[in-house]
Amino acid sequence: MSFNAFHDDEDLRPHLNHGRPSGLETESFAVDSQPDAPPEGERWSSWDGATHGPKPRPDWVITDLGAVESDLGVLKTGKEADVHLVRRWVPDDPGRDILMAGKRYRSSKHRMFHRDSGYLEGRRVRKSRETRAMRTRTSFGKELISGLWAFAEFETLGRLWDEGLPVPYPVQLADDEMLMEFIGSSDGIAAPRLSQCRPEADVLPVLFEQLRESMVRLAELGWAHGDLSPYNVLLEGEGDAARLVIIDWPQIVDVIGNPHGPEFLERDARNMAQWFTRRGYAVDDGLLFGDLMAAATSRW
Repeated sequence: MSFNAFHDDEDLRPHLNHGRPSGLETESFAVDSQPDAPPEGERWSSWDGATHGPKPRPDWVITDLGAVESDLGVLKTGKEADVHLVRRWVPDDPGRDILMAGKRYRSSKHRMFHRDSGYLEGRRVRKSRETRAMRTRTSFGKELISGLWAFAEFETLGRLWDEGLPVPYPVQLADDEMLMEFIGSSDGIAAPRLSQCRPEADVLPVLFEQLRESMVRLAELGWAHGDLSPYNVLLEGEGDAARLVIIDWPQIVDVIGNPHGPEFLERDARNMAQWFTRRGYAVDDGLLFGDLMAAATSRW
C-alpha cells in the first residue's frame, strides 16, 4: 500500500479539468486500497460481536479489540467441520500472543444430514414450525440444524468446562466458526489423537481411570458423548503428566430424553474399552456401560 502525498489545495487546482483531475495528475491523490485493514495479520480480532465462553476466563484469552488474527492452516478435516490453527496477538506487545483452534462448520449444502436424525432426538427448539422444518429436512430446516449443531457444541463445552471435565475451553462463537483452546505445543504442533498413540503399559491404567471418571461424570449430568472413540480423544503430555482431553461434542446425546441414548452410551463404552484392551490393558465394556447407565439414572 503506497501513498502519494500532495502539499495543499493550491497545488491541486492548476491540474483540474472540468472538476476532474487530468490523467497525469490522478497520481496526486492519496489512495489506501484497504483503509480498515489491520497493521499486521489477516484480520482484526473477531472477539467483538461474538458469543463468549464462560467466566472466569483463563488468563491466556485475549479480548483486546486491537488484537489481530491469522489463519495458519488446517489442523483437521471432517464431515461436519474443518479445524484450523488460528493465531491471535496484540501488535507491539510480544507477551500477548496465543494459538487457538478454529472450528468452521460446514453449511447446510455440505453437511451429511442423514447422520443427524438419531442425535437430534430429544433436542427442542421453541417454535413448532422450526421443529417441523428440521424433521422434514427442508432447506430452512437444514440451516436450523447447522446452527443448532454449532451452538450445541459451544454450549456443551462451556457447561463441561464449568463442571471441570477435560475439554478445550470455548473462547467464542461467531457465525459458523468456534474458536477454542488449542491443545498442543506453543509452536503449533497439535496433541496427537489417542488412536495414534502407544502409551507405556504403566500409563494405561492411569489414562483409563481419567477416561472412566470423565465418562461417569458426564453420565451423571445425563449425557453421552455420542461419538466417543480414540479419534475424539487427545493425549496431551507424557508419562506422569499425560492427560486425556475429549473433543468433538456437537452430537452430544441426552441419555434419558433420547430414545437411542443408551445405545449411544453403550457404543461409546465399547469403543473406548476395546482400544485399551488392544493396547494390553483389559477393560470389560459391559461393566463400564453398566457403571455409566447407573450414573445416568441416579438422578431420576
